[in-house]
Amino acid sequence: MEKCSNFPVLIRSVLASILWLACGSHLLGGEFNPTHNIGDQIEGWKDLPGTDGKTHSMSDLKESEFLVVVFTCNSCPYAVDYEDRINALAKSYSESKSSVAVVAINSNKIEADLLPAMKERAKEKKFTFPYLFDDSQQVCKQFGAVRTPEFFVLNQDRRIVYMGALDDNTKPELVTKRYVETAISALSKGEQVEPAETAPVGCLIRIDRRRRKE
Repeated sequence: MEKCSNFPVLIRSVLASILWLACGSHLLGGEFNPTHNIGDQIEGWKDLPGTDGKTHSMSDLKESEFLVVVFTCNSCPYAVDYEDRINALAKSYSESKSSVAVVAINSNKIEADLLPAMKERAKEKKFTFPYLFDDSQQVCKQFGAVRTPEFFVLNQDRRIVYMGALDDNTKPELVTKRYVETAISALSKGEQVEPAETAPVGCLIRIDRRRRKE
């Protein structure tokens, strides 16, 4: 009888453990993202300075059906290796008159990554996409971005449908899978994005640990 009387308590304990694990896994983020899961909504950036001399907000892109947001920089060799591919991606969507916008954000604070250097790089490489400076580093934290380059695809509701690497190889001649383009294609067809998350490959974003959390 004593064992039977404790049975409901045991059930409640097991259910509580399951609930804690479920909530905990969400708080821990995705497989590779420390903050977000696929499906999470992003508030976005506001009034970030760009290399074009203007300020930019995510709300400026409300007419774009899908967004590709890439965290990148000038100084990381991986980011440099991907510059031409990012440029080509943005150019392909602009030429096809699709409703896909590509935006690059730099959150690094070293000299080589500050806005003056960004302007020089954008001019030299003839970037066809907005290149924005996240001086507060709050935007990369909001996305849970940790590497350069790291890509996010957002749907119409600005929910994450893909996050991770652009493709499956840092050497362009060896690429066999183009994750971001596959995600956009699936979205356009109303299909499920697969894979929805991959491991980003690149340098760690240089977070200023001295900055007070807002």
